[in-house]
Amino acid sequence: MAGTDAATEGATIVMRVDIVTIFPEMVRGFAREGIVARACERGVVDIAVHDLRDFTTDRHRVVDDSPFGGGPGMVLKPEPFFRALAHIRETRGEPSAVIVPSPQGRRFTHDLAVGWSRAEHIVLLCGRYEGIDERVVEALATDEISIGDYVLSGGELAAMVVADAVVRQVPGVVGDARSVSEDSFARPWLDYPHYTRPAEWEGRRVPDVLLSGHHAQVARWRLRTALERTLDRRPDLLDGPGFAAEAGADVERTLREIRAERQGSRSGRQERKQES
Repeated sequence: MAGTDAATEGATIVMRVDIVTIFPEMVRGFAREGIVARACERGVVDIAVHDLRDFTTDRHRVVDDSPFGGGPGMVLKPEPFFRALAHIRETRGEPSAVIVPSPQGRRFTHDLAVGWSRAEHIVLLCGRYEGIDERVVEALATDEISIGDYVLSGGELAAMVVADAVVRQVPGVVGDARSVSEDSFARPWLDYPHYTRPAEWEGRRVPDVLLSGHHAQVARWRLRTALERTLDRRPDLLDGPGFAAEAGADVERTLREIRAERQGSRSGRQERKQES
């Protein structure tokens, strides 16, 4: 009944991902490119995209209806979602998580992505219009999540964000495991700046330390710039419990140095201002 993008025949599948949507081609395009596509080609991940309209019973394949109580817009009906999940369970197995992207959900984080990457099977149910009938969320969903404090036209983009973040955490998907372990949010601070050739472009030069070949100095520069960037852009990360648990002596020492230097610079500016 539903269209399935099967993984490489005979390969050992680490994770199955099923996405239910009224715009299947939109999601299939995502699964045909980049890291997700390579994971599917190697048989590590198996992504199946299901057209919600395939699970209707009327001639016109209607998936929505007007909301009880009045109001604008339309609401996606419960019956097609219940049938879709029953089909997935019958043909693809019991999912470990059934996720509904929604502005009403809890915030999606790196930790959630890592947790779901350890599951063998996740399902994402995409809403549209004014949303999905609440009985779907109550009876079928294990998680309702939001990718940010804004509203999209539908759940497809959010589902693709979640799927990409989860799939890249699956062992064997990303070639160099350090690319995953050193990402922003893999640790409780942001990533450091990255540069490549040429060493100078339109008057902008790569920091000399990265050209020095001195690995210890490079590592220290990367840590310092990562912490400086976090202080400037996401200082809340440095006050969270994750930072206290993860930061070692070198991180704490570097952070103290940065804060002391900045405090000294502010004090110097204030003194010069008073003198003038």
